[in-house]
Amino acid sequence: MTTKQEMIEKQLKGRNISAPQVLQAMAEVDRSLFVPEDMQDKAYEDRPLPIGKDQTISQPYIVAYMAEELELKKTDKVLEVGTGCGYNAAVISRLVSQVYSVEIIEWLAALAKENLARTDYDNISIRHGDGYSGWKEEAPFDAILLTAAPVAIPKPLKDQLKIGGKILAPVGRINQELVLLKKTGEETFEEKKLLPVRFVPMTGRADKGGSYGK
Repeated sequence: MTTKQEMIEKQLKGRNISAPQVLQAMAEVDRSLFVPEDMQDKAYEDRPLPIGKDQTISQPYIVAYMAEELELKKTDKVLEVGTGCGYNAAVISRLVSQVYSVEIIEWLAALAKENLARTDYDNISIRHGDGYSGWKEEAPFDAILLTAAPVAIPKPLKDQLKIGGKILAPVGRINQELVLLKKTGEETFEEKKLLPVRFVPMTGRADKGGSYGK
């Protein structure tokens, strides 16, 4: 059985995750609270794990890598698109002021709320809905994180990002890349491609030919 400390030392530090606040967040959040009972002994393995109905909890390294790339601050307000079981939101919540997370699958949104209720984290808001539209009433956000892959990053999400803020998203269908956008003006962005990844496709409006904009 892989321990949390082994995860930190081998999977994270061993792959150049070095931000102290990210390593602390990964150490603080108990991943076993977010996996099914029969997966408890596998909670810290270096891979995604099934959580039911063809859904998975993300690999710890990817969660840490994405958090580190966003360079989050304690004062930040973050939007997450794709709550899943709530694990990623829990980790991000240790790094920022507030997390707003949208999940399109109703039972997953309910599961995330149930999982997070086992923690004492009180700075995470979850709602069931299509993340394509973001969470307009809470915008603008300092950072936006997608855990499902659109063909292109939806324009409503770009619009809800502060100037100077960052969006991190897996982009593509068959061949996906993790893309980091930094907002440099009202309609301008700097793009950086980070690494090839494999996430579930973004569904809802993003999968129905929604207008992405540039």
